[in-house]
Amino acid sequence: MDLLIKNGTIVTATESFVADLAVKDGKITAIGKDLDTDAKEIVDATGKLVLPGAIDAHTHMAMPFGGTVSADSYLAGTRAAACGGVTTIFDYPVQHAGETILGLVNSKRKVLEKEACVDYAMHCCITNLNDGEILDELEKAVAEGITSFKCFLVYKKEGMMVDDATLARLLLRAKELGAMINVHAENPDLIDLNIENFLKEGKTSAWYHYLSRPEYVEAEADQRAVHWAKHLDAPIYIVHMADKEGLEACIRAKEEGAPVYVETCPQYLEFTCDVYKREDGRNFVCSPPMKGQESLDALWEAIKDGFIDTIATDHCPFQSYEKDWGKDDFTKIPNGCAGVENMYPYMLDAANSGKITFEKVVELCSANPAKIFGCTDKGSLSIGKDADIVIYDKDKDFTISVSNMHSDCDHTIWEGKKLHGYPVQTYLRGKLVYDNGEFVGTPGMGQYIKRKPREQ
Repeated sequence: MDLLIKNGTIVTATESFVADLAVKDGKITAIGKDLDTDAKEIVDATGKLVLPGAIDAHTHMAMPFGGTVSADSYLAGTRAAACGGVTTIFDYPVQHAGETILGLVNSKRKVLEKEACVDYAMHCCITNLNDGEILDELEKAVAEGITSFKCFLVYKKEGMMVDDATLARLLLRAKELGAMINVHAENPDLIDLNIENFLKEGKTSAWYHYLSRPEYVEAEADQRAVHWAKHLDAPIYIVHMADKEGLEACIRAKEEGAPVYVETCPQYLEFTCDVYKREDGRNFVCSPPMKGQESLDALWEAIKDGFIDTIATDHCPFQSYEKDWGKDDFTKIPNGCAGVENMYPYMLDAANSGKITFEKVVELCSANPAKIFGCTDKGSLSIGKDADIVIYDKDKDFTISVSNMHSDCDHTIWEGKKLHGYPVQTYLRGKLVYDNGEFVGTPGMGQYIKRKPREQ
């Protein structure tokens, strides 16, 4: 064997137990007590947790937005991912009029093949059906392992929004093909109306970013998306859920048996809209924005009750000088924050403090995204699966700072956050990529994941 991790506490989505874990040729080959020590490398994990690598199913690396490009290249973003225990990322390339799905995705893959430090897959954002050509191309895309596609119900002025008829067409076509439609749900008309009124009144600070897109603006679009999915009997995945009312609509649909999946992000579990009143409030501008305490509490309750399916980050950072473009006009602030290196440590800290279980973290951050999005070789520490492994020290104290992160962004909204427990090693298909604070992998070692469609 190539690697033997001994005496660690292996954590799955359902149980934890002390055992050894063996790896050969990038795959997990055995799990049990006192395994054969004839291994090229032996790691003693006594007293530590051994976890599956996390899957961040929502990132925007090198994404053009707001007059610039997000701060992390594929190299920097996936490097940061590895250092936070994330061994697979999903990126969101955005298709525009005249572009094909495969043409866009393949152009991104050419870059990722050279730069990716972890494995990767892609959802493709559909903004234009190209007179129906995209509906036909979806079948080819699914055959190539691209089994999820995103629709924006917002960003109308930016030319990214789809109308309800386009959403319905995509939901129905995806259903036929065993694919999934992901939805960013906010109401653009209410946002534009609020922005127009605030600018007229000279209300331009970051606080008005939140007030232009408050709870009810997101909730209406959440409810509409779920309504169409229920009545078309088509699966839907709501990204970055942030509000209580919209969450409640999803919970009702789930209880009725509808195939509705809900993602939320660490920023909505940690921060409230009060951050937009801070002097550096513009650094926290993302869409949807952080909401009030009631919504934050509802998200945590839904996690405990099993109504949140996944945790992802919406990683889309911009440099501080770019955020400063909007210091006197919130509409000029590029929307997005860093998070791919912080997701797993943050959620594991919640488990370490007793807020949730470690098994629940594995379920949310690894097992569920693998299952929902057809990553058959990922998501658990099981024989035959990829040896994507994180070793976690429950006793290691860590304070997040831009100085100890591995992103190219020059700031972090998590600055000063204290965590009790932290990953000390990350393995990608059995290869060490992160070791006690240092990235030790190689750009380009990440591989494309060809995913399987959902069963019809």
